[in-house]
Amino acid sequence: MVRRTPARPAGSWLPLTWQQHDVVLDSLDHRGTGRHVEQLSWRWRGPLDAERFAAAWQSVTDRETVLRASFGWDPEPRVVLHERAAAEVVHHRAGSVRWEELIERDRLRGFDLRRPGPLRITLLDEAPADTRVLLTFHHALLDAWSVSVLLDEFFRAYLAGGELPGGERRPDIRDLARWLDRQDPSPARDFWTGAVPAGAPAVLPATPGPATAESGCGRVEARLSAAEADRLHRWAARRAVPESSALQAVWALLLYRASRARGPAQVGFGVTVSGRGIALESVERLPGPLRNCLPMSVQVDPAHRLGRLLAELRDRALDMAAYEWVPVGQIHEWTGRAPGGGRLLESLVAVEGVPHRPEELRAELAADGVEVTEPRASGAHTAFPVALLAHRDPDGSLALTAVHDRARISAADAGRLVGHCLRLLRGLSGADETTTVADLLARLAGDPPPRIAERRGGAAEHAARSRLHSIGERADVERITSGS
Repeated sequence: MVRRTPARPAGSWLPLTWQQHDVVLDSLDHRGTGRHVEQLSWRWRGPLDAERFAAAWQSVTDRETVLRASFGWDPEPRVVLHERAAAEVVHHRAGSVRWEELIERDRLRGFDLRRPGPLRITLLDEAPADTRVLLTFHHALLDAWSVSVLLDEFFRAYLAGGELPGGERRPDIRDLARWLDRQDPSPARDFWTGAVPAGAPAVLPATPGPATAESGCGRVEARLSAAEADRLHRWAARRAVPESSALQAVWALLLYRASRARGPAQVGFGVTVSGRGIALESVERLPGPLRNCLPMSVQVDPAHRLGRLLAELRDRALDMAAYEWVPVGQIHEWTGRAPGGGRLLESLVAVEGVPHRPEELRAELAADGVEVTEPRASGAHTAFPVALLAHRDPDGSLALTAVHDRARISAADAGRLVGHCLRLLRGLSGADETTTVADLLARLAGDPPPRIAERRGGAAEHAARSRLHSIGERADVERITSGS
């Protein structure tokens, strides 16, 4: 069953942000690969009214501007806002399709970005009163935080008989666009040009290797047990650093190790921020593409104590928070690295964090005889060859997932990379104030770094494809002006 009605343009539009331009361009350049598509899945145990379920999603779509948005590029790239769009809800009966096949097929299907609707829902009955739910969305208009907000809205609509009270949400993505347009870029430019060191940092957590003979997007997962994760958390707390700094420190060590440096060396990687620390009222409840990737650059010196590296990462993250809205492409340009300069990052570390579902919603669902398990995220395949995603599971364990481009990093090498992360994290929780970077790296002695194949076509050909793409030049999109 598919519910769909034609969309009607509202005649209003917004300029693309730099980040949206890059995501849309990369998606179009890799059609049919599931690039920038993320999925959440969970179980719905108890009675499910399919018509009320679909009506509730339609009510959320009617309320949320971002769910009625699409992309157009005639005469210039833009986000088109529609008065009406249909929520897509597909319901499969038990035994009609395998769950794993359904997930992969829906991911590879992607989205037609010319049509409104960056999110869709698929239901698969498995047994009476037991249904699997798959939510698939595109990063050009939504992030995981946004989807968590939308899920709360959906549950409220479902419990209310399928319809949310009230009109459109405000603020919405139009208010976000106005906020971005009002920002003075001068302080951000001054900060980033000072925060990014000269020279080319080590940006790959693997050494050059042969072609992998593999293709597609791969995912390799490993985890610290709940007891190990709690031990790491307590260790970090005693040193006044967040768990995210511990993960970033481990990744920085892997970049350093793969560079084969002998002494101090600069490394660079991306870190994700929610984008919701900006001074916009109620931004924490605003669905939109606010999540951002910022360049983290730090010097790794094997002679230094680990505490020094951790403190530097923590302090840099705090300093960057004031400018978390600046796109990484703009930072590359400000620092003279676009288009021909060396890149600041080729990998990503993401500590997944989303709002918790309100307890009153859980209680109301339970009163209806419904139990909804915690959504499980797949992680999206990005333009980076590898991204490390970290999240706490309901059982307290810390799950690490390497989402990787199989054409560049094989499944075996991705598994080795995640395994090295676990070994270093376990070593961290046993380190003391005298432990040095070299001491921790010694835990990997005798185990070679993973390997990575060269980018197909080379950087020059990739840049040429980007310039010639049908959605137009980068100059056509909204950017933060480099002048004061």
